[in-house]
Amino acid sequence: MSKHDASTVRNVGVFGHQGSGKTSLVEAMLMASGALDRMGRVDDGTATTDFDPEEVRRKISINIGMAPCYWGGAKINVLDAPGYLDFEGEVRIALRVVETAVLVTPAQGSLEVGFEIAWDHAALARIPRVVFVSRMDRENADFYGVVEKLREVHGSAIAPIQLPIGEAEGFRGVVDLITMKAVQGIGSEFTEIPIPDDMAEAVERYRTMLVEAAAEGDDSLMEKYFETENLSEEEIRQGLTAGLAAGKVVPVLCGAATRNQGAASLMNLIVSVCPAPDINKSVVGATPAGAETTRETSSGEPMCALVFKTLADPFVGQLTYFRVYSGTIHSDSHVLNSNNGKDERIGQLYVVRGKVQEPVAELKAGDMGAVAKLTSTHTGDTLCDTARPIILAKIEFNKPIYEIAIVPKTKVDEDKLGPGLQRVSSEDPSFRFRRDSETGQTVLSGMGETHLSIVIEKLKKFGANVEQIPLKVPYRETILTKAEGQGRHKKQTGGRGQYGDCHIRLEPLPRGSGFEFVDAIVGGSIPRQYLPAVEKGVIEAMATGILAGNTVVDLRCTCYDGSYHDVDSSEQAFKMAGILAFNNVAPKANPVILEPIVSVSITVPDGMMGDVMADLSGKRGRIIGTEPLPGGRVRVNATVPLAEMLRYAIDLRSISRGRGVFALEPSHYEEVPAHVAQTIIAEYQKSREHS
Repeated sequence: MSKHDASTVRNVGVFGHQGSGKTSLVEAMLMASGALDRMGRVDDGTATTDFDPEEVRRKISINIGMAPCYWGGAKINVLDAPGYLDFEGEVRIALRVVETAVLVTPAQGSLEVGFEIAWDHAALARIPRVVFVSRMDRENADFYGVVEKLREVHGSAIAPIQLPIGEAEGFRGVVDLITMKAVQGIGSEFTEIPIPDDMAEAVERYRTMLVEAAAEGDDSLMEKYFETENLSEEEIRQGLTAGLAAGKVVPVLCGAATRNQGAASLMNLIVSVCPAPDINKSVVGATPAGAETTRETSSGEPMCALVFKTLADPFVGQLTYFRVYSGTIHSDSHVLNSNNGKDERIGQLYVVRGKVQEPVAELKAGDMGAVAKLTSTHTGDTLCDTARPIILAKIEFNKPIYEIAIVPKTKVDEDKLGPGLQRVSSEDPSFRFRRDSETGQTVLSGMGETHLSIVIEKLKKFGANVEQIPLKVPYRETILTKAEGQGRHKKQTGGRGQYGDCHIRLEPLPRGSGFEFVDAIVGGSIPRQYLPAVEKGVIEAMATGILAGNTVVDLRCTCYDGSYHDVDSSEQAFKMAGILAFNNVAPKANPVILEPIVSVSITVPDGMMGDVMADLSGKRGRIIGTEPLPGGRVRVNATVPLAEMLRYAIDLRSISRGRGVFALEPSHYEEVPAHVAQTIIAEYQKSREHS
């Protein structure tokens, strides 16, 4: 049985830029706490939380990794979040279910974009933040430079609680500014040493900074600080606890994870200062009818849990990760999925550490775990007590920003593609797929090239081998002037022949009007029962285009004359006549190609606005305006042809060094410039020659 409830659990996410040392820090925490007897390494493919074959092959984190450990009488549920920008959705997931964000930044260089993105998301979600300065044992380590950069960007909330003794190869320990003791050692084995004489000035300066931050974190301490200009060790912890929870204080620690230095200090801080799940006395949700309802964060309440991750495996099946917000969930029980109203049988519950699953009988409020083989539950769903249904808020994800088209390699792959796409999308809400009704392509949508390349690898696991093909732009065609003419279908093959004859007039309609068919026949030159066939023929011909095989839109077709044969005329003959008439008349009506235009909103740091606007202009974009935003950022609004934006996720990442974000929405269609039309027509004709 689990002995940990909401007061003795700490849920912590570890975030930062790709390659900053997050996963190594998690390994060090597991090692220092005794959960491992040997540290794994990302480069060797042995890290606990990077066990997916693609993570091992690419040496990057792709999924959230769960790594619980036990320290100081508490259970620390550590979530290792990917730092690669394509997997920002995993950052959002982790922040939804933790009370503390540990943000990792290396001691070398500036604050990188993955760190800043995680910081911004944590600040927006009001999640307390702790900074861990990693790689203190590496060349060019500069702890003080990183602290000053943090204070420059994020203000006086930044408060170091320890200082490094030595840097690079000389890094051997820290001065704890709370206890005012110096220690050196590895893992959980420490030796107290005198504070080095050459650190006295820095210790005094940063100790004052820490005490001021603690006093500002708790109003009750401010008066004492003004009187004595000092606080006791216990009062500092009190101020840090209050200030951290309120977002007024961001403690900073340091270490060298691969040498297992710093993890123990971090866990001491997590247990003694960072909030437990019961800091939030209740969780708010909705009833199935939509009324607001709450649950206390207590193991005695009716159970509710949020599913934050599902992993689908073709051999093991689906593993569902969840966080319990109230009550207690038991193995071998039944719960309600309140999002779809379906009963789910809970088999064996597990505490998961990487790919290792440890069976448990129950999990209480505040804790996290997993269960296998749920049949109707997906990421973001709520599991709850059948008698007391509640629906917790869903996890919010950014819209996908990058698309590719795929085709199955064989008929067998085609049969397995649909189920494979469903399985992948069920475990990854930032991935979507669709069948484009205009181009006929299967389109995958995600957060970047790497994201979708991993989706393709996952499809292979489910037996669907696919290849990427060029993404087609859903161009359309229309006409600009009136034209009229005839379509006559006559065929004699012995016996009954085929005969249909119609005269039509085509004229343009305003953009977005669609298609109109007008019956202007007088005198019975075409019997009424054949006119729908003429219309069908025209519509069929419109679907194949005039210039480049694109659907024709926004025109009126008037059938005003024709002829028929008593014996040889039929619906099929008049349908063929309609096709011939359109194909004869449309080229004379000044046909043009229309391209989709999208509205795009791009947010970047102020200094990058000029580069972004120049790039958009080079993409035939029109700048609508700019808006200054808080934090030294600016939003650029523009309309741009979709054809120019197919790789914009990659382009913007390059222009902004990963610090830009964008969103786009369909806007309207416009006539393409003549030189662009020539290219489109040439490519179409070339494709027909090779088909």
